[in-house]
Amino acid sequence: MINSGQKNSGVNHKPKSFLKPSVIWGIRTPIPNWLALALIFLTLLVPIAAWCFASYGGFVSSIFLPTPTQVADAAQEMWFDKNLAKDIVSSSFRVAAGFALAALLSIPLGIAMGTFRSMESIIQPIVGTVRYMPVAAFIPLIIIWVGLGESSKILIIFMGIFFVNVMMIADAVKFVPEELLSVSYTLGASRRQVLQRVILPAVLPSIMDTMRVNVSGAWNFLVIAELIAAESGLGYRILKAQRFLATDEIFVGILIIGGIGFFLDLFFKKTSQWLLPWAHKARE
Repeated sequence: MINSGQKNSGVNHKPKSFLKPSVIWGIRTPIPNWLALALIFLTLLVPIAAWCFASYGGFVSSIFLPTPTQVADAAQEMWFDKNLAKDIVSSSFRVAAGFALAALLSIPLGIAMGTFRSMESIIQPIVGTVRYMPVAAFIPLIIIWVGLGESSKILIIFMGIFFVNVMMIADAVKFVPEELLSVSYTLGASRRQVLQRVILPAVLPSIMDTMRVNVSGAWNFLVIAELIAAESGLGYRILKAQRFLATDEIFVGILIIGGIGFFLDLFFKKTSQWLLPWAHKARE
């Protein structure tokens, strides 16, 4: 009777369909090294090829889009005749100083804000409000406060990333599972032990990611910082070239900043893998 009932039910029991394996569109699945390198190569080749086609082909005036040859010649001239090396060193120092100061202060504040509700009530209103204020609007005040020297440029870079750092780190702390905290208290851990042995190790990967992302913000604020009576720096060189429509020199400055950013990003990735190997293994 059961078999006849099943036959008459008209239900076809088909095997479940599974997703077909995909090398390109697999979600969080590894891809071969050769494919990764090929995709990176294509990502770089396509815009360069488009640049060469538009500039060498005469489709765009060199005033708006110089050729790669013109940019290379400009870079050589700037290096030997316009002290480009000094510009790179000056900008790198300003970014490093502003970024390091922001990291030194934002990491403990962000952890405190994400861990303690009392600290959140104290810090959130200030940080949450000031981070929406444009840094450029503070330039007149910064000049009054610290003058026209290096301190003003470093302070602009600091203000540009400090408040974002605090908010991102605080949010990372809030994502630490409550179960971990409850188990720690059950095992007899004190508040200090929970902070040092549970929360801090859990958020270190996110802190490294925050630093890696926001170091790009430091370079973005460099051009604004070097508006203040700068006599050297990549941002200063770009702004000076703009006045004379020297787009080849503008390209040189932009490409150098992009190259520095590429190596900084690689540095933070490798440093994070070296300091926090357990976190990267968990993500694989």
